[in-house]
Amino acid sequence: MGGRTIIRRALVLVAVGTSLWSLPIIGLVAGDVHIGPVTAYVEANVRPWIEDPLVVEALKDLNERHAHLTPSDIDRMDAVWRTEVSGNVRPLIDKVMGNPLSKFLKAKQAASGGAITEIFVIDAKGLSIGESEVSSDYWQGDELKWQRTYLAGAGTLFVDRAEKDESTQMLQSQASLTVSDPQTHQPIGTITVGINLDAL
Repeated sequence: MGGRTIIRRALVLVAVGTSLWSLPIIGLVAGDVHIGPVTAYVEANVRPWIEDPLVVEALKDLNERHAHLTPSDIDRMDAVWRTEVSGNVRPLIDKVMGNPLSKFLKAKQAASGGAITEIFVIDAKGLSIGESEVSSDYWQGDELKWQRTYLAGAGTLFVDRAEKDESTQMLQSQASLTVSDPQTHQPIGTITVGINLDAL
């Protein structure tokens, strides 16, 4: 979401099973008016499918495959991704964008009627394992979208600042949710959804 004007940053923590109206909202001020509509949209339209078997199984599979990765390995993979973003040969990007999870996310974005601008699924190492749109980097572990959800535990929703895209003039916010294993209720990853605030 580079090149956009920062308006505010806010945090919403959602306990599993709580009602929408009892959600604790931290740091709500005049510039955070997007939090309520974004939260309502996500609870109604995104949370119902974040534990879809395709999402859960993809996270469990990649968590197992990536368990051995060191910080150096992750840095190297992220560097490869960043290089491929501006290149013509993109084996790593093509592998992620062509997998069943990314196709599932693309379908969810298309079905939103313009309300969703992007979707990423991020594993336990902070790596983006499924995307509806190509992101600028592969490792998301240094960003709040992962730190304020996966590391915070099950049932967490983080609504980030509202930003205006300078090229499209679209006002957007990212909402991120912890994805948990439905059987163990343990966090296995994060899903981040870009929301077009003008469509809410």
